[in-house]
Amino acid sequence: MVIFNALGSVFTIAIMVTVGYYLTARKWFNPDIAGLFSKLIVNISLPLLMFYNIVSNFDRTKLSHLANGLLIPFISIGICYLLGIIAAKALNIDEKRRGTFESMFFSSNAIFIGLPVNLALFGESSVPYVLLYYIANTLFFWSLGAYCISKDGVEKGAVRMFSMETVRRVFSPPLFGFMGAILIILINLYIPKFILDSCMYIGNLTTPLSMFYIGITMYSVKFRDIKLSRDVFGTILGRFIVSPIVVYLLALWIPVDPLMKNVFIIQSAMPVVTSTAIVARMYNADSKYAAVMTVVTTLASILFIPLYMLILSK
Repeated sequence: MVIFNALGSVFTIAIMVTVGYYLTARKWFNPDIAGLFSKLIVNISLPLLMFYNIVSNFDRTKLSHLANGLLIPFISIGICYLLGIIAAKALNIDEKRRGTFESMFFSSNAIFIGLPVNLALFGESSVPYVLLYYIANTLFFWSLGAYCISKDGVEKGAVRMFSMETVRRVFSPPLFGFMGAILIILINLYIPKFILDSCMYIGNLTTPLSMFYIGITMYSVKFRDIKLSRDVFGTILGRFIVSPIVVYLLALWIPVDPLMKNVFIIQSAMPVVTSTAIVARMYNADSKYAAVMTVVTTLASILFIPLYMLILSK
């Protein structure tokens, strides 16, 4: 039964992605629309979704156990970064792609796919835990990840690992939505129902818009460009095997709520961050390679997500 529920959740997501792909093929959507969807999600719908879910589902007592949960995402992603460096050398990844490969090995698509998948699998109670992983993932991606990708570009050392740009990326609207909700709970401020309802309705745009965004991205990649290689094998290994195993082992050492552990495992087993191709293009790295790997791992997730749901149910 669990496997069918998991498959049902994945197929729901796949249908929405397919609609996005189809409407792009029909010229309803284009890269400009994808940019608009991205801005709507990151700046409006996702922050409001975070705010609504935390204010609605948490109180001061429930907040106390969130802090311990941050340890697992930070430590696991750090370990996977080191393992990515080892994997790149062991698989003899092309020098012009090595930094991008390392970034894809440890960073997860925690929002555009991770959030709707967790909502489908675990419900709205998973959202705060999704954000905990998102905080760590975002910090690593926009510091170490961007730095690794920049090394593949024409201008070596084009970006500093720690900069004001990194700070701006990390302290994003979704994080402010999270922090604002925490403050509301701590000071015990009453929020009128009509405001919370407005946040809920707008926040519910997050999942369909995220899936349309992925559909637009997938349309831009030609399937003839997808070939089995060491890069594909290594990236799939990092995203769907190494990362969740590291999280699972850490959860044995750092006791956390079962739902939190399951959310972290699913988050760690998500496809490549969609922004990888954008960053690669920014630093003259191989953006086509990054886009292809985004599509490959997104397709592979249709296989791995139900598998992990079945494992977690045992």
